[in-house]
Amino acid sequence: MLTEIKNNIYWVGYVDWAMRDFHSYITDKGVTYNSYLIKDEKNAVIDGVKAPYVGDHLRKIKKALGDCKLDYIICNHAEPDHSGGIPALVAETGATVVCDEKCQVILEGYYDISSWSFLIVKTGDELKLGARTLQFIETPMVHWPDSLFTYLPSDKILFSMDGFGQHYATSSRFDDQVPLCEAMAEARTYYANIVMPYGKQVKKVLEAAKDLPIEMIAPSHGVIWRSHVAEIVEAYQQWCECKPKAKVSILYDSMWESTTEMARAIYEGACCDGVEVKLLHVRRVGNTRVVADMLDSACIAVGSATLNQSIMPAMASALTYLRGLRPVGKVGFAFGSSGWGRGGPEDIQKYLEEMKFELMRDEPLKSKWRPTREVLEECEKMGALMAQKALELAAK
Repeated sequence: MLTEIKNNIYWVGYVDWAMRDFHSYITDKGVTYNSYLIKDEKNAVIDGVKAPYVGDHLRKIKKALGDCKLDYIICNHAEPDHSGGIPALVAETGATVVCDEKCQVILEGYYDISSWSFLIVKTGDELKLGARTLQFIETPMVHWPDSLFTYLPSDKILFSMDGFGQHYATSSRFDDQVPLCEAMAEARTYYANIVMPYGKQVKKVLEAAKDLPIEMIAPSHGVIWRSHVAEIVEAYQQWCECKPKAKVSILYDSMWESTTEMARAIYEGACCDGVEVKLLHVRRVGNTRVVADMLDSACIAVGSATLNQSIMPAMASALTYLRGLRPVGKVGFAFGSSGWGRGGPEDIQKYLEEMKFELMRDEPLKSKWRPTREVLEECEKMGALMAQKALELAAK
């Protein structure tokens, strides 16, 4: 189905309802590959689709264009979920590919581009289509070196590539056609799992784009923002600074439930008015949702049983994944249990130190075999201290 998002501007993308794994990001609500067609004296497609769906993409483009030809393909980002269909699109239409220099280099790394026609652009460049003119803003490392925003001043639309996106399959195209809480939750999950390491770059981009009149943000994934532009921009401003909420998250994995008892005691101690508390069994929740909760948590407790003198495999996976996303400004501590061996809580401590957590304890909070009443009381006490710290950090 074609959706006209503004006069002679069409959504021609693809909704992938079956997609569940986006390089270890669990996309339990599917994915959309958004592509946009602008009809004018010259016709341009902004962003492509993943290679398997280019046939559907071409059919939509031809339906919208009728007897007109496609002149330009704007490639805002060379990652294959955006560019995979471009070789077939170029072969079919002969259109000129518009991108920045870094994007051209990456495209050459993926495809045979020897016969392609290119128009290389940089920040401040314009491309006149007729009544409408496109403007370009380079946004390096949001979230690849080649990242580019395309702006349409006549309609006040920002085609934002991965920025402001969500992995969220829906038959609706706009933010006001789905529950706002759901769209924002998926945007937060997307930011946490894809964009979090590049907060400084995001902040620069937001500063560079702050004076643009924007009535619509059209990302490459998820719904188009038209009624809640201010809300998603404000959320990005908070996320890029890792601005914490009064929120405590407790991550844990256990063997014979000793660490589970400790985690629950920390949870009970942290539960108080004004503080959101999450208890997350990493093996059951999965890394994608764990990381989404880490994004705005002020304080984080991380616990594991000891297995083979180290942490549980699911916890090792979660912490390795989180370390790569480089969260900043986090406060917390390590905890866990062991029996005849040691190593689980101690290895967590090393991860937290490497991620530059502000540690609330010099040593992990540990239990030998089953936690005693004294250990559980200490867990509750640490939970209460985390809640107090979370309130203080959120108030800054």
